[in-house]
Amino acid sequence: MTETPNPNIIDADTLTGEMRPIRRAVLALGSNLGERMDNLQGAVRALADTPDVWVTGVSPVYETDPIDAPDGSDRFLNAVVLADTTLAATRLLDRALAIEDAFDRERSEVRNAPRTLDVDLIVVGDRRADDEQLRLPHPRAAERAFVLRPWLDVDPQAEFPDRGPVADLLSVVGEDGLQRRDDLVLDLE
Repeated sequence: MTETPNPNIIDADTLTGEMRPIRRAVLALGSNLGERMDNLQGAVRALADTPDVWVTGVSPVYETDPIDAPDGSDRFLNAVVLADTTLAATRLLDRALAIEDAFDRERSEVRNAPRTLDVDLIVVGDRRADDEQLRLPHPRAAERAFVLRPWLDVDPQAEFPDRGPVADLLSVVGEDGLQRRDDLVLDLE
């Protein structure tokens, strides 16, 4: 049995003795190419296998209409993962990008092009970032039902930094185009 760390304590690196805070991270997963469910499941397993990352919750899976995507784009499967981590946000981003690459994610100049896997950092503790590589909190997540609905399912008290309760944001955004897929379940094992 693995223990979920207390997010209010600080963890010491066993090699260096460096003290690092444990932060709650919210990651959004999406796939609309290939074996969509296998891609999401692989991402959950890869995150759970990441040193210094403890997955604490996985949302139900939703099938969603693509937003601002090229014509002919297929529907997405989406989910949200909650994790506690001592990794810096930039290191967690590096891991998310490596997981995407492992699932043959092709980067395109076309905005919102179809993809085998998308692993987005939504929130990493109270970290703020606004540069070319990393923006935290995620700049559009508070307006995306495919992030808000699954996040609310896995954490009914969720708060979006600087924006308020996720439930309130979802009530404004609405849930058009979302279909909960109870026949699809992501495992942590």
